[in-house]
Amino acid sequence: MEEMIFNLADTHLFFNDLEECDQVHIDDVSSDDNGQDLSTYSFATDGFHAAASSANLCLPTGVRGGVDWMRKLAFRYRRVKELYNTYKNNVGGLLGPAKRDAWLQLRAEIEGLTDSWLTNALKSLSIISTRSNCVNVLVTTTQLIPALAKVLLYSLGGAFPIENIYSATKIGKESCFERIMQRFGRKVVYVVIGDGVEEEQAAKKHNMPFWRISSHSDLLALHQALELEYL
Repeated sequence: MEEMIFNLADTHLFFNDLEECDQVHIDDVSSDDNGQDLSTYSFATDGFHAAASSANLCLPTGVRGGVDWMRKLAFRYRRVKELYNTYKNNVGGLLGPAKRDAWLQLRAEIEGLTDSWLTNALKSLSIISTRSNCVNVLVTTTQLIPALAKVLLYSLGGAFPIENIYSATKIGKESCFERIMQRFGRKVVYVVIGDGVEEEQAAKKHNMPFWRISSHSDLLALHQALELEYL
């Protein structure tokens, strides 16, 4: 699965170009985008990669490339967003027939080995996303581009709009939580669902209830709480 994730990220989501230019959120460089039509744009020949590798323009020191280079970076993130939104409910269409079959086989094997963990998790996520007053937000320590590939390959694209996915690789989960609170405001109720210490501590700091998931019974209890509208 890991191989498939990085393959998708490299082949379709520009991970070769963007690995060193990681963002927290898909729209973080959108202000550098001039809205140019990308339907006939050649990403392979626009000189972005050469410029990026020679000048180390994405170093975390806050050094940014020139205007032209930043625009090319923004184009890539816009294209990623378009691909995600186009294929989030049809990943097989993005993979093509041969890879699609291997992917479906792999998914079936994972479901068998994990006693349908993903199916059970998706039940809860689906309830949340169908409610008019609730949204799913994902905070992950994975870099943004591989995280998007992962979400697509686990068929979670329907549950998580791309605007609701945050990568904590550079800034940590607590800072992501702060960004999310700035975006949605302080009057809404946040419930943190996770299995790690980092998100538990961040939840505690912001007085958010934390629902720990460490076993199948936790997943089933979550689903029940949502079905009965306790949550």
